[in-house]
Amino acid sequence: MAILQKQGLTSEDLQLLNSEMLKKQKSSGVTWLLWFFTGGIGGHRFYLGKTGTAVAMLLTLGGLGIWTFIDLFLLNGMIKTTNENIENDLISEIRLYKDAEQNSAVSV
Repeated sequence: MAILQKQGLTSEDLQLLNSEMLKKQKSSGVTWLLWFFTGGIGGHRFYLGKTGTAVAMLLTLGGLGIWTFIDLFLLNGMIKTTNENIENDLISEIRLYKDAEQNSAVSV
């Protein structure tokens, strides 16, 4: 899916995308450390932007540990999905910016 999203972007756009991804993407290492040390209170989910389920984990102490254990198997997928969503949002922003530039150039 990401390859189709990147179609039509110039090399400058791709460099900008890469630069912004380096700043905004979520680190696997940080996520795993948060799971290990704060998994029972949802620290890793807060980091990944899953605030609703993180609050639920916080209030239930990770479902008394069950939810925390289940996240052991789901965590890599959550990291990948979060980073894909970040990349898609950045691509959309780049396209909006390019469209706005083209529209302003046409109206002048």
